[in-house]
Amino acid sequence: MLFKYPELLWAFFLLLIPILIHLFQLRRFKKTPFTNVKLLHKVVAQSRKSSTIKKWLLLFTRLLLLSGLILAFSQPYIAKEAAIYSKETVIYLDNSFSMQAKTENGTLLQDAVQGLLKGLPKENTFSLFTNDKVFNDFNIADIRDDLLTLSYTHDQLEIKDIFLKGQNFFSEDDNSIKYLVLVSDFQNRETIRESDSLGSVQTFIVQVMPETPDNSVLDSAFIARVNPSTQDLVVNLSTSGDLENIPVSLYNDDKLIAKTAATFDKNKKSNVVFTIPSDEVIVGKLEISDLGLTYDNQLYFNINQKEKIKVLSISESDSQFLKRIYTEDEFIYTNEQPNNLNYSTLESQNLIVLNELKSIPVSLSNTLTDYTRKGGHLLIIPAIDANIASYNNLLHNYFSTSLINKIEGERNITGISFDHPLYTNVFAQRVTNFQYPKVTSYFRTRTTAPTILSFQDQSGFLAGGDGIYVFTAAINSSNSNFKNSPLIVPTLYSIGANSLKSTELYNTIGQVTTIDVKGATGSDKILKVNKGDYEFIPEQQSFLDKTELKFNYNPNIDGVFTISEDERKIQNISFNYPRTESKFGYSSINPPGTNTNFSNLTEVFTTMEKDNSVTELWKWFTIFTILFMLAEVLIQKLFK
Repeated sequence: MLFKYPELLWAFFLLLIPILIHLFQLRRFKKTPFTNVKLLHKVVAQSRKSSTIKKWLLLFTRLLLLSGLILAFSQPYIAKEAAIYSKETVIYLDNSFSMQAKTENGTLLQDAVQGLLKGLPKENTFSLFTNDKVFNDFNIADIRDDLLTLSYTHDQLEIKDIFLKGQNFFSEDDNSIKYLVLVSDFQNRETIRESDSLGSVQTFIVQVMPETPDNSVLDSAFIARVNPSTQDLVVNLSTSGDLENIPVSLYNDDKLIAKTAATFDKNKKSNVVFTIPSDEVIVGKLEISDLGLTYDNQLYFNINQKEKIKVLSISESDSQFLKRIYTEDEFIYTNEQPNNLNYSTLESQNLIVLNELKSIPVSLSNTLTDYTRKGGHLLIIPAIDANIASYNNLLHNYFSTSLINKIEGERNITGISFDHPLYTNVFAQRVTNFQYPKVTSYFRTRTTAPTILSFQDQSGFLAGGDGIYVFTAAINSSNSNFKNSPLIVPTLYSIGANSLKSTELYNTIGQVTTIDVKGATGSDKILKVNKGDYEFIPEQQSFLDKTELKFNYNPNIDGVFTISEDERKIQNISFNYPRTESKFGYSSINPPGTNTNFSNLTEVFTTMEKDNSVTELWKWFTIFTILFMLAEVLIQKLFK
């Protein structure tokens, strides 16, 4: 038994007062009667015995009365061992998009919030964190409105991150009892491991589940075919339910321009095709309506006015193959002889090709070094009789590259690095059986650049990255048949197309995205990105005739955004949420150790209350005190 006010127990010393009074009364002088009153003596003796019993009963009754009164004011109680320690409670509330799944009363997140509002004691303080917000040492009444208006997010903490983040909220007090409550659907999460637990922290896991795991999703969209006046927009959809078809709407700047129905096959996949103008700026949105998750019912995209890429070849060999690859519909291609080159035009080019120059003048080498340092792209094709020293004067700036010596002898080009960024989305499949192009001579090269195409002995034929590419052999018809190979077009086209990073149809929030924006007027100008009232400044770097924008942490909402300089609109860019949570798949949570799995928050708070339960005894002692008071009255009445 424990006491809330143990210092009041000192009052037990007051019990000495009635004891001393009682003893003083027992020591009174006794008279002896004469013999002539012998019969009277018997009566008096009997009366005195009755009085002594009465005094002892009154003494014990008053002692018990006072004891009960003292104990009642000391407020004794009986409690479990856990109840006497201070408590620290930290709650993780999952607000990822999968918590939009429907339940009988709303969504999984709404049910969880209501459970917290009803179950958390109003007088206690707690810490709560979601995937993107933190509430530290709060009272439930203080953040009621914040919880009711809690928004969904594409961020989803991993199990190990939840435990690590939760640990930061607990104090270092070893004498306090720590509770960690995890509320989530644990969609596509890994199983909790023993190493994830926090030692002495008691973990309560509440896995919430939707009524039906049905959901339809706009997976992706892409341009499949481009004609002079139209282009085909292909939209991929999927469903996890028994839905046979679903309407798909296409909007341009909130104006409905087309609508069709997507019919799902036996694999629950579907695709539809919209034909849209190829020369029109489109602020697009695809939309469906279903009863599952809502975040994946829209897919934003945009098509900007296409910028032509400037390509300059500096040639001492035939350059017609470059002209056939860099056509007028996508590129502005020019060819110059080294003797007639105007150096002032170099800085405005997106890609410069050194096409089999016998020697690279020092002035040109210095200009190209400055050009590439400012973001320009460069492709180098050496001549058969190239001056190695003049080439190395330029090449040593890129991946520590140098030509060592010329090797005579036929070599087949057999290796393709399909994983190189240059070939992203170029090949539908990895081709291993094709007619290998060959060269009759090449330069043995030392470089740290990634190999893109290689000979049969694994030495490089084409290497490079980050806008710098180097062939190790001449590709004119007297030295190679590479011009007749099916590899030349996708290789050189990709080098040219990547020299100006245009905006994709759309980008994914949370992934690093880099684009080049043409039209910025100066290095001191700042480009801004906005959608309505939502505005931010992305990471940016200014070059000669473009500005490179890098998107990482922003934006955090989906939609079509406008890139502008001051009040001048330059172009649009679209972002969509990742579709990782669209496919329902729930982990089976098997907590190790002392962790406990619950189906709802009510069970959690009931268990915690049991651990903290206290049985107060002061009322009983108050009743005992009253009973002893009544006993004293009865003794006074019955004993004369």
